[in-house]
Amino acid sequence: MALARTYIFSEALRMSTSLTVVLPQATSGQIGMTGVRAAGEPPVLYLLHGLSDDDTIWLRRTSIERYAADYGIAVVMPRVERSFYQDMAYGEAYWTYVSEELPAIVQQLFRVSGRREDTFVAGLSMGGYGAMRLGLARPEQFAAAASLSGALDMAEPLVRAERDDFYTNAFGPDDVRGTDPDLHALLDRVDPAVAPALLVACGTEDDLWPMQEPFVEHATQRGLDVTNLWGPGQHEWGYWDARIQDVLEWLPIQR
Repeated sequence: MALARTYIFSEALRMSTSLTVVLPQATSGQIGMTGVRAAGEPPVLYLLHGLSDDDTIWLRRTSIERYAADYGIAVVMPRVERSFYQDMAYGEAYWTYVSEELPAIVQQLFRVSGRREDTFVAGLSMGGYGAMRLGLARPEQFAAAASLSGALDMAEPLVRAERDDFYTNAFGPDDVRGTDPDLHALLDRVDPAVAPALLVACGTEDDLWPMQEPFVEHATQRGLDVTNLWGPGQHEWGYWDARIQDVLEWLPIQR
């Protein structure tokens, strides 16, 4: 794999920001690691960080570069601060950035596939929420979306009570229930015939565990293709390092 630490200017954010990108590279002489690089443009996974982190965190806390090498997939990791991937009520337009501008920038700068069937999104915690919002709100862009320990119900009062300052900056003072940031509202609106495949993973000792089953049940009732991975685990990197391997195995990567 090749690693690119990339600094760009975002028109949506009106400022410079950064990306961490790993790109497939076929290798034979590299000790302890081989790489797969199929002919043509490789598939791409947009991999999203959580509330306390940035675009470097997946590379620092997991072996995502090594795992992705076996699949010949590019991994794009953007930086979104504590935005909850929203056009913030009191801040920058991160939803516009990640849903519209970022894919265009990636296509401009890197040789990766732009086809829907080769494009996926995943994330943890706040990033799990962002991944599901992108998948459900932009089904024409993503073939699969995965949430690891995701904050899947932003209308839940406990979310606001525990993160009130961050929550208000992102969503504003009003209840989000029934609006675009509400994943359950998006489940009701998305056409099951065109919705991406979904994967929801969470440890049963995680504080966000109570949000997971209602989301999966709702998606199932709507006829969506949803896979759930339940089991022991907490809100920590050992769990996410294991689950991102499951995500890569689950993705419908055309080889």
